[in-house]
Order: sequence, then C-alpha cells, then structure tokens
Amino acid sequence: MALLERIHCPGDLRALPESALPDLASEIRARLIDSVTQTGGHLGPNLGVVELTIALHRVFDSPHDALVWDTGHQAYVHKMLTGRWAALDSLRQEGGLSGYPSRSESAHDIVENSHASTALSYADGLAKAFAIGGRPDRAVVAVVGDGSLTGGMAWEALNNIAAAPERPIVVVLNDNGRSYAPTAGAVGRHLAALRDGPAASVFEQLGLAYLGPVDGHDAAAVEVALRKARSLGTPVVVHCLTRKGLGHAPAEQDEADRMHTVGPAGPSSGKRSWTSVFGAEMVALGAARPDVVAISAAMLGPTGLQAFADAYPSRAFDVGIAEQHAVTSAAGLATGGLHPVVCVYSTFLNRALDQVLMDVALHRLPVTFVLDRAGVTGSDGPSHHGMWDLSLLGMVPGMRVAAPRDGDQLKLLLREAVDHHGPAALRFPKADVGPALAAVGQLGTADVLRWGPGLGGQRGATAPGGVWRGQSAGEVPASGVAPAAGSAPEGVLVLAIGPLGAAALAAAERLAVPVTVADPRWLLPVDPELVAAAAAYRLVVTVEDNGAHGGYGDAVSRALRKAGSGVPVRSLALPQRFLAHGSRSAILKARGLDSESIAAAVRRELPLA
Repeated sequence: MALLERIHCPGDLRALPESALPDLASEIRARLIDSVTQTGGHLGPNLGVVELTIALHRVFDSPHDALVWDTGHQAYVHKMLTGRWAALDSLRQEGGLSGYPSRSESAHDIVENSHASTALSYADGLAKAFAIGGRPDRAVVAVVGDGSLTGGMAWEALNNIAAAPERPIVVVLNDNGRSYAPTAGAVGRHLAALRDGPAASVFEQLGLAYLGPVDGHDAAAVEVALRKARSLGTPVVVHCLTRKGLGHAPAEQDEADRMHTVGPAGPSSGKRSWTSVFGAEMVALGAARPDVVAISAAMLGPTGLQAFADAYPSRAFDVGIAEQHAVTSAAGLATGGLHPVVCVYSTFLNRALDQVLMDVALHRLPVTFVLDRAGVTGSDGPSHHGMWDLSLLGMVPGMRVAAPRDGDQLKLLLREAVDHHGPAALRFPKADVGPALAAVGQLGTADVLRWGPGLGGQRGATAPGGVWRGQSAGEVPASGVAPAAGSAPEGVLVLAIGPLGAAALAAAERLAVPVTVADPRWLLPVDPELVAAAAAYRLVVTVEDNGAHGGYGDAVSRALRKAGSGVPVRSLALPQRFLAHGSRSAILKARGLDSESIAAAVRRELPLA
C-alpha cells in the first residue's frame, strides 16, 4: 500500500518512521504533478514545500495547534496530509477542493488566506487569544514566504510579535527567493546574505530568536529545527531554504515563475487573452508617450507588463507584494510629472483603497489603474473574484471607470484613460477576448450595439438633455432607430458592461419587445446624455459582473432619480456574498448573467416580452 494512502490525518503521518519520509515526499510530488497539471493550479509553490509541510505536521498537532499559511496557494500538501489527498483531482473544480485553505473543508484550515502578508497578523491575534484564554499548550505557527515579507503588513505584525517575548509564535520563513518572480528590493538582498553565510539577521535585531538557514528539503532537519523552535517558548523565526518547483523538470527550468500556476490540461483555445491585448498595447503606448511608466505588485508577468518592462526597463517598477506602496508611489510619480499605470488584479486593489482615495484622488492626480481579473475569475474562488472594484471606486471623487467589450475597445479606452487629467480605472476579466462588437450609434459616450426594431422617431431627434447620435447624419440603421423625443415610453434599454454586451445582444434576440442594447464604455460617472436617453424607454436593465450593492446599476438608478426620471431600473449583478470557485461561464449563468437569464429578467418585468 502506498504511504500516502495510509494518511487520513496528521496522526498517521507522525506514526511513520523517519526513514519513510523521503519516499512519502516522492509520492506527494508525483501526485501533485499528476493532478495539478490536469486541473490547473499552483504547482511550483507546492512542489517546493513538500518536506517542509511534512515536518510541520510531525511537530505540531493541527488543528489543536494553529497553522496559518501565507499565502494559501502553498497549502496543497497541507490538504493532502490532513485527509484530502484522494480529492486532489477535484482541485479548483466546481464542488471540489478549493485552491486555498477553506474553513468549510476542514478544521485544519484555520484561515482562508489567499492574500499575502497577512499570516503574521493572524498569528499575533491567535497567540493573544490563546494567552487570554489560558491555553499556552496551543502553539501558533505562521508559514510565510519570502515574497510576502515585501508587504508592509508583515512588518507591522513583526513589530508587535517581537514586543511580546512571553507569547511564543513560530514563524516559518519559506525562502525560495521568489514570489512570482525573484523577491524585490532590500528584503530579497538581506535574505540572500543570510543564505550565503553567518550574518546578523534583521529578525534578531528586532528581538526575535532566529534559527537557520535550514535545508527545507530535508524533512528530518526541518523537524529538528521546529522542535527546537517550539521548545524556546518565545517568538522565533525558522529560516528554511526551498526551491520552487522542485522535482518537476519543466518547473525547475521555468525562469519566469517556476510554473507558479499552470492551466488545466486540454487544447489551447487559440484566442487572445485580455491580459495579452493589454500588454501589447502598453508597449505601443510606451513608444508614443515617454511619460508613461508602469507599476506592478510582484506581477509583471501575470498582469501583462513584462513586455513593457523589457522594452522600457527604466520605466517599469516591480515593488513586490505591496499594493498600498504601489499606489502612493504612483501618486509620487504623477506629482513628478509622469503618468503611472498601476496594474493589479482587481481583488488586490481592495487593499489600497485608502491610498487611492487619499493619496491619488484627493490630489486629483493622473494615475491609471488597470484591473485585471475583474468580475468573476472562476477557479480561484471567493478571495479572487474581482466583484468589489466598481462599488469601491464609485466612492472615490473624480474617479472614472471604464470596461471594454472587446480588444479594440480595450486599446481605445486605455489611451482615453491615460489622456484623462485625473484618476481613471480600466477593468477586464480573466478570459479570452471575444469577437469585436461593432457600434451602430451612440448615446452620449455609450456605444449602441443594437437599436430596438420598430421604435418610432428619427435619427438626430433631440432627447431631453441630449442628442441621439448615429453613425452619420440622417442615417437610419436597419435594426431600428432611437425613440422619438417626447413620445410615450416604449421598449427596453439594456446597458451591459464590458464583455457582457455579447450576452445582452443574444438576450435581445429572444425578446418580443423592442430592445436597444448599449455599451456604456465609461461606467463611472454615469454619462448625463445616457441618463437623458433612458427616459424615453419603458424599462432600463443594467448587466454587470460586480456586486449588486454600489455597482453600476446603483449608479444608474441614482443618476435617473437625480434627473427626475421615473423609468424603472432592473439591475442584474452578482449577489452580495462570497462566491465559490467554478468556471467563469457556469458562475455567470448561475448568477443570472447569461443571455437566457437576461431575457427572463426582462420578461418578469414586462410579461409580454
């Protein structure tokens, strides 16, 4: 019987003789490679922590002892050793294992931690709770990657941990010299010096005990170090040296990120991703605008900025996992006369809202935020769905937010954002770019993708507060025209953001009432001409992949109320709760954002539709 198949809880692991550990590590790596290359997921980080995780679960008694992972994407081995190895083939699949620790999966998952630099703060709080509760027998362990130490929150926590020598916390520093790419800045240089030989560590200078460096791929050696750390009874850093991707030649030879993430097995779609379209346009924009600079938080490659960095190395800045610093540094660049483009995943901008608000917007600075992975991201699950950005950015005075529906619009809107003399944001999903959707007219700055057939009036007629504008003066589109000013409201106006325009067009074809479909392009603030145009319709439907509260639909409703319009608004958006992982298309359909659901929503409002 294979060793891994005998492990249903950490107690089974502790029952194994030390001599069996190398074979167990080999089995775990084989299982990781076989499963993760099929399902997709974080392969490189987990290959690098096999022996480290074995040692952790032999020394500490989870969940009695609290193990907190920073970040959670290195916890696949932890899942396997806590009884979930048989379900690894379901990783990141709908209804299967999460790609991060999940409290609903196991009592061993203390924290659903998938954003970096937070584990030490959790550990500080847990240690305080155990001390107050009279439970000194419960150890607290934080597993922290070296890349996470570039985040300021980690040092805020260390400042408090080191100040309380009576509260023991074991900080396991998993040092592989990288986050996605090599660890940025002085932290990386300091850890490299510690690897090379005896040197006073910054941890000791803060007052923490320090053990290491230890070979993180020698389970027995790590076990010895961890037992010593536990016995000290004081906060201690155990410095373990590991190699990301160890045991899988393609990962070890991948200079970019050691196969940090891999896609699921299967043929390539052959289509362009939103990220790749953005990356190519940034290079072109850099050639046209010498004042444009780019900032990434440890993600030059994943956000599409690597080509820009290669073309203009002095104008690209990887600040490490430090989104707050990235935004305020961008404010400094803008104050200095440059135009910074800050590229982060949508969900990570949440971490820097204060900086966006007080350091950029308050000073009305020209900073462009590019939000990759906006909306439903799919397999990464609740912590990574970019469903908060419209709600948060809608609170920021002077902020403009755009969502492109296709690749051509992405290029155009990026340039419009950079031309704006103030803060602007551009959001797009983790997906392939669909076919271009041509505009057949405009309503203010919005592009009309379809006029409702049979609506009365003439092109060029003046609407209250605005003008209906077509592709050319007097031209009447074959699919219909705008409603005449002053006529009785009729038909439906569907405002679908970004790539959801395609689903809205398909929904319009299913309906028996005249439906005009428009792409707002610039979502926030809502265009007054679009508000005036909406008054001529019987119903306005907004479609967005953002949370319902404070999103685009709410903004449109407020704008219509302010204008005194009584037209009803039906907002189709994501429910205001954390959504589980699954495919993007399945999640959108389940949440009412596919063509059938959009059509059904209109019929509920207008039964004869």
